[in-house]
Amino acid sequence: MHVLILSQNFPPDMGGSATRAYNIAKGLLANGVRVTVIAGFPHYPTGNIPKEYGKKILVLDRLDNMKVIRTFVPPLASKGFTKRLLLFTSFIVSSLFPLPFIKSVDGVFTSKPQVLSIFPSVVYGMVHKCPVILNIDDLWPEALYDLGMLKSNILKKLGEFIAKIAYSLADFITPTSQSYVKTIVNKYGTKECKIAVIPIGVDISLFPSNLSIFNKARMFKVLYIGSFSPAYNFDQILRAAKLLEGEEINIVIQGSGEMAPLIRKRIKELELENVELIERIVSREKVANIMMEANVLLHPLSGLENIEKGISTKLYEYQASGKPIICCSSGMPGRYISETGSGLVIDPGDCEGLARSILYLRDHPNDAEEFGKNGRKYVENNLSIDKIGLQLITAFKKISACVYNT
Repeated sequence: MHVLILSQNFPPDMGGSATRAYNIAKGLLANGVRVTVIAGFPHYPTGNIPKEYGKKILVLDRLDNMKVIRTFVPPLASKGFTKRLLLFTSFIVSSLFPLPFIKSVDGVFTSKPQVLSIFPSVVYGMVHKCPVILNIDDLWPEALYDLGMLKSNILKKLGEFIAKIAYSLADFITPTSQSYVKTIVNKYGTKECKIAVIPIGVDISLFPSNLSIFNKARMFKVLYIGSFSPAYNFDQILRAAKLLEGEEINIVIQGSGEMAPLIRKRIKELELENVELIERIVSREKVANIMMEANVLLHPLSGLENIEKGISTKLYEYQASGKPIICCSSGMPGRYISETGSGLVIDPGDCEGLARSILYLRDHPNDAEEFGKNGRKYVENNLSIDKIGLQLITAFKKISACVYNT
């Protein structure tokens, strides 16, 4: 079996969509499937494209026994609606450039840019007479409403029209969260029989199994690592840090993104000495190591309606690290953490609750350890990449039998 994956973002790009595509690819490989990936030049989130890609339009890479065909995207930071749209549009066009070189495909899995990636994917599906699966990491364009990127009613209607077409063109749809299904079915008239929830897998091999909840340092370390996106409430972290002054607690915020200047400004305004802002993008292996050095991991969502319907890759990786999680959420992520017993849940914006939760986990190490073990056990049993890959293979075989009679 040979599966073609289309994803604008792919490692070394950072972010959830790159991780999702990479984990799917590795999960398929683990189950004996041949994989080819079409991805944009490495660019996310800064827009800094490596020099070796120069002025080329196609570059062939190899990564973990899979062929990765890199196609042109402009050197733009993924910031704001206009720049994102330019990146999306360029990849939709350039992802078709490898068409003459792709042979004998049994299925296409497409994930980024969100619903827009269905259009080049359908072309590959038609050429190879194979099914196309559309993955949904985030509801689009609904997530753009929450983030304030799409305010015009005309653009909203256009976005929803495109989404409706995308859902109808896909042979099968794999949302990563059960909460997405209602919107896809009720709002866009999609038949529920062509939808199957396949969660985001996690590469457990990055996280050693001999886990220790507490690092050896004197200071209790609380960590957020990931994108500096408006989807997260960094002010809640900083105001909680102000309440924790005088405690031997160090709060680290590490990553990159458009919110960095505001975070830096607020740290200065609040005169915080117990917060460390690290604006640095590191490899996936180093991200895992950084998580392992923390005592507690933070997932501080802003409470945005449609974003609260999904569960990000970060949360699964947090669980794989075996560390207790504090999840600021009023939606699906909070319910998930509660149901898996892997941390504490508080309301978005509740800085007092966040400060109390940090102190509780510091002062109750047995509870903290239990939370960490529960999260690790859950992803081992349910969300390893080989298990997720097997779910996708089953979906492809089911579609092929029903649609293509193969």
